[in-house]
Amino acid sequence: QNDSCSSTTGTGHLFKNWKMKAEQAEKAEFLRTAENLKTQLAKNGYLYNRKSGFRIEYNILEELEHSLTLMKKTSTEAKILKQLSKIKDSVKRLQHQLKYMKPTPEFVDKLKEMMEEVENAISAFKEEQRQIYEQLVKEEKTAINELSVFERKVELWVLGSSRTAKVLKLPSVRVSVDKILENHLPEEVIEFERFLQQTGGWPGGWDDCDHQNFLKVWKKHKGRLSYVDEALEYLSGRTKEDILQHDKWYQEFIILHKGKKESIKRWKEKQQQEKQGNLKKKKKSEKMLKEELLQNEEAQKQKAAEERKRRQAAIEAWKEQKAIALAVDQASQVKLEEKKEKKQQKEHQRRCHMKLVLEKYTLLKKEKEELEKLEKEKREKARKEERKRIAAEEITKFQQR
Repeated sequence: QNDSCSSTTGTGHLFKNWKMKAEQAEKAEFLRTAENLKTQLAKNGYLYNRKSGFRIEYNILEELEHSLTLMKKTSTEAKILKQLSKIKDSVKRLQHQLKYMKPTPEFVDKLKEMMEEVENAISAFKEEQRQIYEQLVKEEKTAINELSVFERKVELWVLGSSRTAKVLKLPSVRVSVDKILENHLPEEVIEFERFLQQTGGWPGGWDDCDHQNFLKVWKKHKGRLSYVDEALEYLSGRTKEDILQHDKWYQEFIILHKGKKESIKRWKEKQQQEKQGNLKKKKKSEKMLKEELLQNEEAQKQKAAEERKRRQAAIEAWKEQKAIALAVDQASQVKLEEKKEKKQQKEHQRRCHMKLVLEKYTLLKKEKEELEKLEKEKREKARKEERKRIAAEEITKFQQR
């Protein structure tokens, strides 16, 4: 038994030497890392120091970057406003054409061309905004992933710092590590680690060889007090009170270690649940985003369909208006033709009447002339008769004389 213990002790010394060398190497690496961080911090401090000569150049660069950001933002806003203004002018021009232009085939072609131009401008603007939105969503996802990576790096750095602090056993670092443990680790784990720190680590303040012999006998008797006498044979230099005190420590160690395992198990389950919850949330958000995109696309399609329907209705209304105008023109033409025909008929009737009147007048005039001729002949005959009578009387008078 003593030979076994001595061989175990020798192996323990070799392990301790190897452990000390590893700790020294880790300590040197930690000091180099700390020195590098200190140097970088000093450089950054010098750069941001108000009394530093580089502060002026840094302010100039900062102002230039701010101006560049404002210019980029202003140019983007100006571009969007220009596109919207162009679309607005096209719509106003289209409204003006619909309001004041006469319905002609050329006007229909021009109206169709203007509608297509407005629709293309709106579609191009929507497509550009959709691409910008998708790019922003992509950049947001990239930023979220990068933040997750950085958070993971910080967590790993914190855990690495806590391990390094345990090796170096620096008081100032220990305080920060304790705070980190209290903020990030379960209470059972903190309690177990604090218990180990306060009671001498995993061996409970005993030598590794004594602790292993204690465990061997304790496990052999399954924790019953009958192991104490046998343990005294293995543990030379240890009293019964020491063994009972170590037994009490080990009982508490088992309880706390079990609590730590259960706590870590619960923590892992919680992490798994959170991971699954985050995955579900991510899937849900992706689904919602997809549904939103589909809804937007459907809304755009519906809006485009309504726009086409409205344009078709406008064209149909124009066609109907044109047909009505054509019918009115035809009715007016027919009315004019009827009026013209009536006028011609009336003129014909007037001419016929005038012809009859003229013929009647001519006949009356002819009859009058004939009557006047007869009267004239009668008067002439009467005058001749009168002259003959007078001549006869004169002859008679002359003869009587």
